[in-house]
Parts: sequence; C-alpha cells; structure tokens
Amino acid sequence: MSQAPGAQPSPPSVYHERQRLELCAVHALNNVLQQQLFSQEAADEICKRPLSQLALPRVLGLILNLPSPVSLGLLSLPLRRRHWVALRQVDGVYYNLDSKLRAPEVLGNEDGVRAFLAAALAQGLCEVLLVVTKEVEEKGSWLRTD
Repeated sequence: MSQAPGAQPSPPSVYHERQRLELCAVHALNNVLQQQLFSQEAADEICKRPLSQLALPRVLGLILNLPSPVSLGLLSLPLRRRHWVALRQVDGVYYNLDSKLRAPEVLGNEDGVRAFLAAALAQGLCEVLLVVTKEVEEKGSWLRTD
C-alpha cells in the first residue's frame, strides 16, 4: 500500500508512562520493557525480598536514593527532596558515606548494613542500586543461591 505524496508515516506504537509522584524508577523499567510490568508495590517487594539474599561480599557498594527533609537552618520545612547516599564496606566494616554527614557512619557487619537497608526501605520511596563488577553482574552472583 502506498502513501499519498507528502504524507508522514504513522509513528510506531510506543509504550510510554508519564511521571507520577516520585516513581521514576518504576516508569523507567516499564518504558524500557515497553509494557506495564512493574507497579510501586511490585518494585518495593522486589527490593525487600532480595535484601536477605544479597551476597554482600560480592557487592562493591550500594547507592540509595532516599527522601530527604528540607530545612532552613533550624527550621524544618514540610517538603521532601531526594538525596543519594553511598554505602560501602572497607576492611570488613560497612559505612554510610552520606555526603551530608560530617564523617562516615559505621554500620558494622552485614547485619548492620541489612538493618540500615531495611529501615531505609521501610520509609518508602527508596531506590537501591547495587554497584558490582562486570563479572559479578554477568554471573548474577550478587544474590546468594543457598
């Protein structure tokens, strides 16, 4: 079938979710997958379920995107912004390397970092990115298999 001269071809059907609340990670996943596979609840459950299964010794670090209160000096405003926080193990000890802290905060062993992650996830609207080597990512060995 030929088009009329000067007519534009019809655009392909592209799935696209628009931003709602602060669910950009969920929207990004669904947009990449070109269908609505993830909801906020499903993404939250995925984050919570692998928490105990994370093979933390194989993870270089974690980056969290958390709600962060807004303040002007001593005055706290009823606004929330997003803030990125790094967690990392150094010489067998896990640290919260939040750039807003005066110094690194000791989280302790794996139980300490898991407790920190659980508390952060319980606040809601928290995203966790794992930083791993290419080899760990390719093998999927950031999750324990036992």
